[in-house]
Amino acid sequence: MTKKAALLSIFLVVIITIIAASQLPKLRFNYVFEEFFPVDDPDLITYLEFAEKFENDNDYLLLGLQSDNGLFNPNFITKLNKLTQQFEEHDSIRAVRSITNIKQPIISQAGYYEIPLIHVEDPELLKKDSIRLFKQKELAETFISKSGKSTLVLLKHKKFSSKQSADEFVEEILQEIEPFNFDSYTMAGKLYAQGIFIDKIQHELLKFITASILLVMVFLILAYRSFWGVLVPLAIVLFSTIWILGFMAFTGKQLDLLMVLLPTIMFVVGMSDVVHLMTKYIENLRRGNSKNESIKVAIKEVGLATFLTSLTTAIGFLTLLTASIGPIKEFGMYTALGVIIAFIVAFMLLPAVWVLISEPKISTKSENKEEWIGFLSTKFIWVIKNRRLISLICLSIIVVSGLGISKIIVNTYLIEDLPQDDPLKQSFTFFDEQFGGSRPFEVKLEVADGHTLLSPEIARSVGQLEKYLKDSVKVGGLVSPTTIIKTLNQATHGGDNDYFKLPEGENYDRILDRNLKRLVKRGDFDGQLYADSLHTGRISGWVNDIGSAISLQRVDDFHRYKNQVLDTSIINAQVTGTSLLIDKNNKYLADNMIQGLCIAFGVVAIIAGFLFRSFRMVLITLIPNVIPLMMVAAIMGFFGITLKLSTSIVFTIAFGIAVDDTIHFTSKLKLELLKNKSLIYALKRTYLSTGKAIIVTSLILSGGFLILILSSFGGTFYTGLLISLTLIFAMVIDLTVLPAFIVLFLDKHRLSKK
Repeated sequence: MTKKAALLSIFLVVIITIIAASQLPKLRFNYVFEEFFPVDDPDLITYLEFAEKFENDNDYLLLGLQSDNGLFNPNFITKLNKLTQQFEEHDSIRAVRSITNIKQPIISQAGYYEIPLIHVEDPELLKKDSIRLFKQKELAETFISKSGKSTLVLLKHKKFSSKQSADEFVEEILQEIEPFNFDSYTMAGKLYAQGIFIDKIQHELLKFITASILLVMVFLILAYRSFWGVLVPLAIVLFSTIWILGFMAFTGKQLDLLMVLLPTIMFVVGMSDVVHLMTKYIENLRRGNSKNESIKVAIKEVGLATFLTSLTTAIGFLTLLTASIGPIKEFGMYTALGVIIAFIVAFMLLPAVWVLISEPKISTKSENKEEWIGFLSTKFIWVIKNRRLISLICLSIIVVSGLGISKIIVNTYLIEDLPQDDPLKQSFTFFDEQFGGSRPFEVKLEVADGHTLLSPEIARSVGQLEKYLKDSVKVGGLVSPTTIIKTLNQATHGGDNDYFKLPEGENYDRILDRNLKRLVKRGDFDGQLYADSLHTGRISGWVNDIGSAISLQRVDDFHRYKNQVLDTSIINAQVTGTSLLIDKNNKYLADNMIQGLCIAFGVVAIIAGFLFRSFRMVLITLIPNVIPLMMVAAIMGFFGITLKLSTSIVFTIAFGIAVDDTIHFTSKLKLELLKNKSLIYALKRTYLSTGKAIIVTSLILSGGFLILILSSFGGTFYTGLLISLTLIFAMVIDLTVLPAFIVLFLDKHRLSKK
């Protein structure tokens, strides 16, 4: 490369970096739960149809207002009533439910009228009101906490199209609550959680980038001990990161919980390319080669291997395209592109800078080289002498890992990524413990022609389902079309709580004829509890966040139960909603992970076959890269780390990166064998030549991913920890099991002649 070409290369990199950097202000953050739904799931279609007829089941906020002096003291009730009225006047709130605005209908000979559940204006009646409320078990369980110190206010709000408008709405609600000086209050809901999550993502992105830069600088200073040896590699990883983030901003891709990992991945992957190139360049300078010759040899000997490793890493990420979840697909696509960008920037910038600057001082030092040669020579001799023992240990690890893998549990919680002491998690836990849940639960009801949801036989069937949901699925706050019938039955009996049930026989017909038809004509509940002229309905409530494994089992049990008790020729019931779709994600993740890994294994097998044209060498290359994955999977099983959205991507990422060292090792071995050297001599030369780069890159990569343990998100924490462990295991196995297998199982004669 001439100086003119070097300057042109640097100029192009700088110009593209400036263009990419100009796009960064457009980068936005996003945490929309709905985007994590499996796109090819039939249940998603069912839910979208359901939401179109009714509403999004998670467009609500829960408020828990506490009174240490009792809920039914006049001061608290007055404040609660005033706040409820303010909420009712808010343009973005579609409906408000609290104990101060609930009215109970009474139907008598005098006609139809309503009485308030709580007589706010008459403090003397509050004690009687409280007794009457607690006699109505369904209302008490819904609106009064188990401790008896808090009451629930349910706000159903409109759908917001942007984070800014959603954040403004939440802030307005908080500002309306603040002046009342309640003893304490708690909020939960999608909008509230979404805003906090995005703020945390922004904070973590800055934290990871800062920590990555500091870590890379420390490694570079220790490894190369020169100004250019630190500045140029750091510029390469920074430029690469700016390129991919700029491209994301240009294409409108927002940063979500997965994408926040991208800068760290770019830093560690970019450093891998740089370290291999610089190690080979410095090695050639130490041999007495000229600067230009050293550059040519470094690009020739490391170029193909680095391209192949970048390709396998990119393919490792691209296997995430097999996932059925949009954000995982996009994470795989953009990260794969980032890996290729890092390769391009490294080979455009690093050789160009070498051409323009003088030889690094470290190239003349021999002490460091002798230390590495002595260390690696000792390890190589030990590996060759103990190759059979290494194979036995390897077999034992596989057996133990198999046992651990059998213990892996596929499970996730809605907000388990947050630590127990996080205020957001504590707020959701509060509603789970005190009000029976915070997660929406929906059942879609469909009635055949000739019947309606208010028909006696249909109402009785729905009543059976409600009882099962309450007793076995633990759904709280249940409402359905039968709630209308029960309320009217109670109303015709003077508001007697004992009659909040489905009427029997003639009483049902009397209520239907006189009142139900009149109520249906008014349309008060159309689009809320029923639609399609009473042929489609819903059973709505909320449940505890008990984990996807138990939740899905309960859903399966419910479907079995409804098939037993329902006449499916006239009525069908199907669980739907956002909670179900999020829970089902994990069901797909395990299948997607296995499918993705099989693709990655196939690509590595093709590369190994291309290099050696030996099926035996394909197996020798694959096995040492499968073992680290098995070891990490076993750790997950033994230590109870569940397989979920965040941890499921560990294996494809780790395999795509860990296999890089194997490819560098085998590529160098191929070059040495082409010189007609004996297998053992070629293997030793390979071991001594690539050993340092393998160790240094593995430490940098694992250290880079270890940064993720600084995260306040549990999933990100385990992602960083598990990938780091995988890379360390892979390094040890590449320097022990791989050479041992090559000596034990390789056809020396055939391979050396190819």
